[in-house]
Amino acid sequence: MNDDADKQHLMGSGGSPYALAQLAKAVTTALTHEDPGTRRRAEDRGRQWRAVLAGMAGGRLAVGSRTPVAGLPAWVTPEVVRGGFATGAASAGGPLLEYEAEAARRAGASEDRRALFAYWHTEDGLDRLSGLLDSGRYEVTVPEEAALLTVAWLARAGNVDAALDLVRELEPFAGRLRFTPRPSVGPAPDATAVHRRTVAEAGEMLARRRPDKAVETQREALAVWQPFGDDLLVHWLQTTEDGRVLARTPDDGWHERGARLLRRYTRLAAEHTYCTKHRNPKENLAILREALEETVAGRPLDARRLGLLRHAVASMVERRGLPGSERHTALRRQQAAQSALPSHHALAQLVLRRLSGLPQNVGAAEIAPLVAPVSAAEAEETGLPAGAVIPPAVRQAVEGALSAAIGTLVERGVVPSAEVLAELVPQLVAVTTAQLYPDEALRTLMAANYRAFRNRRSLLLLDLERQVRVEELPWVRAVASQRADAETDEASANALRQLGELAVQAFPGTILPNPLVRELTVLARQAELGAPLVEELAADIFMGTFSPKFLAAARVAAELLGGGTLYERYYGIDYAAVRNLAIVEAGEAQTRSYGARTSPGFAKLCAERAGVSPSGARSSWSVASNGTVIEQAQILTTHNLATLVHRVGINPATGWEDLARRCFVTACRLTARVHANPRPLGTIKDVAYAWRQMVFHLSLCTPREQARTLDWLTEEFGRHPAHVAARLAPALAGLRQVAAGGAVDEGTGRRLLGWSTDGHWLRADPMPAA
Repeated sequence: MNDDADKQHLMGSGGSPYALAQLAKAVTTALTHEDPGTRRRAEDRGRQWRAVLAGMAGGRLAVGSRTPVAGLPAWVTPEVVRGGFATGAASAGGPLLEYEAEAARRAGASEDRRALFAYWHTEDGLDRLSGLLDSGRYEVTVPEEAALLTVAWLARAGNVDAALDLVRELEPFAGRLRFTPRPSVGPAPDATAVHRRTVAEAGEMLARRRPDKAVETQREALAVWQPFGDDLLVHWLQTTEDGRVLARTPDDGWHERGARLLRRYTRLAAEHTYCTKHRNPKENLAILREALEETVAGRPLDARRLGLLRHAVASMVERRGLPGSERHTALRRQQAAQSALPSHHALAQLVLRRLSGLPQNVGAAEIAPLVAPVSAAEAEETGLPAGAVIPPAVRQAVEGALSAAIGTLVERGVVPSAEVLAELVPQLVAVTTAQLYPDEALRTLMAANYRAFRNRRSLLLLDLERQVRVEELPWVRAVASQRADAETDEASANALRQLGELAVQAFPGTILPNPLVRELTVLARQAELGAPLVEELAADIFMGTFSPKFLAAARVAAELLGGGTLYERYYGIDYAAVRNLAIVEAGEAQTRSYGARTSPGFAKLCAERAGVSPSGARSSWSVASNGTVIEQAQILTTHNLATLVHRVGINPATGWEDLARRCFVTACRLTARVHANPRPLGTIKDVAYAWRQMVFHLSLCTPREQARTLDWLTEEFGRHPAHVAARLAPALAGLRQVAAGGAVDEGTGRRLLGWSTDGHWLRADPMPAA
């Protein structure tokens, strides 16, 4: 494909259509959303997208480059918005933060970053930085905040030249970026445990909870308005004779009692605003109240109002019995017990109080005390009933803060998907990476730096540019000589194997998300296993080329799956040809004086398998055609499964047969969402992912396990809606045909793929089964 044309498609003419659309969306939300917080966040996004568009128009931003901001090197963390667009600002820039201003005041320096930068290189400044290093009581939120701590470590380790070299590299940006961390109350978190959210974040979730309007309306109706309605009814029953309300009232005291009831109503209506039925003139309570207002005011009731009053009194007595009767008393007792149950909002506030006593910037080691029923002491303090149980919605917010081994979090459902797993893995990789450094203080610093680096948002990159790696940060390069690489190869390999097994076993029907692939790649590089791991490519910006690691990953798959396996035959792959292609390109690369940036042979093979015209033919370009080529790359490489099995050595405890069955269940569940779905293509792609994972796992089973599982797949169809079986039947037939030694018969069977350029066969609603 033509690169210039592709870039024009991506960026549009005169600016990015994507950026303009995001700006319009943010402005609309900022003007129309009912929640003030949401409007405020939308205003911030609007500011960022205006900066993106202004930077592009003014030539200050180079979208698609790994150095998108003019004047800032690649290692500076850019502010990045959705889609990978840099705004032009640096994440470590902006006005001085309060901890920086406080440091300047203590140092007697002016409150600007350049003066503060100079102070940190004085004897007093280095002593303070050294104290932070030893205590570990600091937070690194962007990688730049670890820079001057690294200078202090180098200086006290006697490596003054390296410290000065680092200072010289940082100095041009001393006035713009903050290079020191913020002090914290507690030390660095436990290295062996991870958490999905901190205690503070769990508290914020609970603080954002608002009373449920429907629940509070019902509670108010039961606790306030029904008792008041009973009192009104009793008052009017004093005027009845033979069960019929009379036009006359019994005595003057009745009027005075009625006036007190009306004053009480006014107070209740002002205090309790959820339930408004008492204002509805058609409701019995409103009819009784309005009649009382007329009577107390000395105005006789006309025939119409008297008729409404008599009907209301009669219907209320008929429905619930006379106030004080056994039937009426039992009903009101039951309703009073129901209204006395504490609201979820009140219980959330109690749990929030419990959280407030814990360290806020880490997870919680124990969750049970935080979600225990209301204690007697708490009941006395809050008015909540003792023994009241914390509801599931509140528990869920707190359980996300559990700090434990990552396998434990997966088992307990705190990590529900591979995407969430990918969010947590950097915490573990940070610890493994930090083990490279023998010095404890440096180990703590590099772990904090890595965690902060992994919060760096990916840039939109073109021309096979790669994202900045942590090793490129100047302060990480400055201490590279301190690494004990040989001693940590085994630790990295073990961590890679454990995480790979966990991801594949816990989420067998899902491909590894890119953030997880990125972390596993770091471990594979440290372990020196020669384990090529590949990312999922975006079809809308794909330019028809693949980096050499894709062919390397396909070669690993050929080593594992070549020789006529079910996977090779089902997808029609000639893995012997793939091996030969890899050998040829590897030989060609050795004869060049520069490294190959692309694998033209692999790109051609994927395009041929997808039935797409060769690269450069613009007439064939579309997102769908890109998707078909990318999918063939995923099929040839198994999208990391073969590498994890063959090079990393994962061996899930539940076995390949179990994983294949769970993949099929996932495929059926996803296929159910296709039915009557006006936009099913994304779901169909996920179905194909799960199906491909299933075929891979089946290929690692013994022949007996394969046959047993294929029979089970047919039985499993019966546990799903009929339209699921009807849709997937051709795919299962094709799989059976291949397993029996033949090829997929397009007349009765299908090879299930996720992308299509001419309408996907899985999309159409199936005909009713005969």
